[in-house]
Amino acid sequence: MSEINNYTEETIRSLEWQEHIRLRPGMYIGKLGNGNSYDDGIYVLLKEVMDNSIDEYVMGFGKKIEVEIKDGNVTVRDYGRGIPLGKVVDVVSKINTGAKYDSKVFKKAVGLNGVGTKAVNALSSEFSVYAVREGKKKKATFHFGKLEKEFKLEDTEEQNGTCTTFIPDESLFKQFKYKQEYIERLIWNYCYLNIGLSIWFNGTRFFSKNGLLDLLAEKLDSEPLYPIIHLTGEDIEVAFTHASSAYNEEYYSFVNGQHTTQGGTHQGAFREAVAKVIREFYGKNYESTDIRSSLIAAVSVKVIEPVFESQTKTKLGSQEIEPNGKSMRAFIGDFLKEKLDNYLHKNPQIADAIEKKIKQSERERKDLAGIRKLARDSAKRANLHNKKLRDCRLHFNDSKTDARISETTLFITEGDSASGSITKSRNVNTQAVFSLKGKPLNTYGLTKKIVYENEEFNLIQAALNIEDGLDDLRYNKIVIATDADVDGMHIRLLLLTFFLQFFPDLVRNDHIYILQTPLFRVRNKKETIYCYSDMERQLAIRKLGVNPEITRFKGLGEISPDEFKNFIGEDIRLEPVVITKDASISEILTFYMGKNTPERQEFIINHLVVEKDLIDEQAAPITIEEEVDREA
Repeated sequence: MSEINNYTEETIRSLEWQEHIRLRPGMYIGKLGNGNSYDDGIYVLLKEVMDNSIDEYVMGFGKKIEVEIKDGNVTVRDYGRGIPLGKVVDVVSKINTGAKYDSKVFKKAVGLNGVGTKAVNALSSEFSVYAVREGKKKKATFHFGKLEKEFKLEDTEEQNGTCTTFIPDESLFKQFKYKQEYIERLIWNYCYLNIGLSIWFNGTRFFSKNGLLDLLAEKLDSEPLYPIIHLTGEDIEVAFTHASSAYNEEYYSFVNGQHTTQGGTHQGAFREAVAKVIREFYGKNYESTDIRSSLIAAVSVKVIEPVFESQTKTKLGSQEIEPNGKSMRAFIGDFLKEKLDNYLHKNPQIADAIEKKIKQSERERKDLAGIRKLARDSAKRANLHNKKLRDCRLHFNDSKTDARISETTLFITEGDSASGSITKSRNVNTQAVFSLKGKPLNTYGLTKKIVYENEEFNLIQAALNIEDGLDDLRYNKIVIATDADVDGMHIRLLLLTFFLQFFPDLVRNDHIYILQTPLFRVRNKKETIYCYSDMERQLAIRKLGVNPEITRFKGLGEISPDEFKNFIGEDIRLEPVVITKDASISEILTFYMGKNTPERQEFIINHLVVEKDLIDEQAAPITIEEEVDREA
């Protein structure tokens, strides 16, 4: 009998809890990753630990949380009640053990399934936890989820609370590195949602006085059309305005302090309720798209026993605000009907500004209607899927799911040779290739009309399916793959300008990446080493000895398809393009892509680089400022 058919009692296995988590980590933390993406597993591990500390604060215990991250070693210390000392080991090492199952103890907690810290424990090479309660301390240490030592109860003068320390397992999170920008984003979200909470990260204090009002003020790239509307109620807080330099809707939604990056029922209910209340207030049947065009909003709700669509809790599925309670739609609708309607009556100037914006959006939509139709027809005539775009097989499969879409990547390349190499090397199931023709147009200061009139941009928009927002985005990662020379940097910057000008949410939601490919190949008869910087080249020469063969890759088309497989496969090097907290998109684009002012001329002179500088050590992640510095 063949081995595949040998289904007997001996083939049935029972796994220890930590073995199952390590065998199927995706069930517990989503993907693994190395820290280059905001949703990589190492950030989920941190979040799972911090969620417990946040839940303590929400329940009224402990106004301070300390986070320290150094060389991959993470420590989180809160000053809440502390884990009951007799259950310290069980809480972090026994599945289905915890207090979150008792809604009387944790009414509106983030953690629900009693899995979080167990997953952190199992997926860490080293894990330790101690709790302090009323002068007594209990500690335990683990190794890959297995108990290493349980310490005896001891006296202490430390304050009550819990301290957790862990090091992610590098055999799972290969060459991982925590990025400060992502950690700070996570911490700021916690602070915005928990007024009065102080979080100290590596010695720096994070604190918010005004909640979602502060969040929205920080997210705005320019002055809003009117002051931010900030409304609060029991178990709900919203803040919104219309941005002066944006086209699409932008949302930041939260449930019990959890950032639901994929939205859900609460975000959908808010979008629907805003349109309904505004129509009723003005007594006019405005189109919802005109009402919400350039709307930027933050929504936070607290729900008893929320239902999420995955363990990583990125999308709310709950239809009710609490079991057997009011529907989410009715809860948010009633809240806005009262609060927003009253606000607009009390603030007629803001009400006038909103209606003026709606009418402007209506005119722009009607002006673009004909052009949009022509652009769609043009995209069809261009035979998108056979010429500009080599799609991945996943999009030809009607059974595709959100989980599988998260695996998709679109490479945007320059020229036929580069796109040809990637096309022949790619994973045809999940990786697609879009080939540019020449340098894109500089879109700075242009209106969205150019997106439809310019063939390249129209086809990119169609390939991504982002004309009406990101809800139906066809690729999770959009990778700019250009040559590592001045022309390649220029094309890269022009593409970033396009995305930031018209689709900034692609950057804000961590969809845009830069492909890192080797600059050099150093080899002898026995070994080949690919080098991504001049320093790596020098180290490779030393390792391989005298007179190795050195090849400088000046363009992607010079790398053979067989070699390219090494660079876009499992070990692909991607650097995320991020907008730092203090960066303003409008100011960046004005300075770097606007008129050639004396200030910019001086900047270029002071930052003039040559090719050697362009291949020097790479930044990680690539910020918008760093990218334009390279272009200069």
